[in-house]
Amino acid sequence: MKTISVRDLQKHVRDCVNRSQRDRVVVTRHGVPAALIIGVEGSDWETLSLQTNPSFWRLIDRRRMEKTVSLDELRQLGK
Repeated sequence: MKTISVRDLQKHVRDCVNRSQRDRVVVTRHGVPAALIIGVEGSDWETLSLQTNPSFWRLIDRRRMEKTVSLDELRQLGK
């Protein structure tokens, strides 16, 4: 993981964006992490929107807590 200061980021934005496609880049302010640059080349807008949407992830978490039915049980229900 690469680390870069805000001041250096201003000088090397292009390099950091390119690097972020292979590895995460942590941006620091006064030596403290302030931001994280993650490459998203090849992703579409809808996927990016869902991946960063807290409401979507709350919905997923609630669904994961619900009882599930195995494929065999589902087949039995259909008979």
